[in-house]
Amino acid sequence: MSDATSFARATCLALLISTILASTAYATTVGREQDIVDLKLGQRVQVDDGTCPAGQVKEVRGSKMTDKGVVRTANCVARFGPKSR
Repeated sequence: MSDATSFARATCLALLISTILASTAYATTVGREQDIVDLKLGQRVQVDDGTCPAGQVKEVRGSKMTDKGVVRTANCVARFGPKSR
């Protein structure tokens, strides 16, 4: 196998991996925490309910699996982009 072929395959693989990671890191935004249904392990949902300081939004995560379901944790994180309406 030539060096050019190896480089092309490695580049393609790196692009594929970064695309997958970017798509899983995307967080949806809802207006109320009650609007979150069926939170999955590792999923992140931003809640724009005004409980966090200016420039931040509440992020709810499915942090741990128990016998009763997924445990939620919430933290205020930096808001990226304009405020959703």
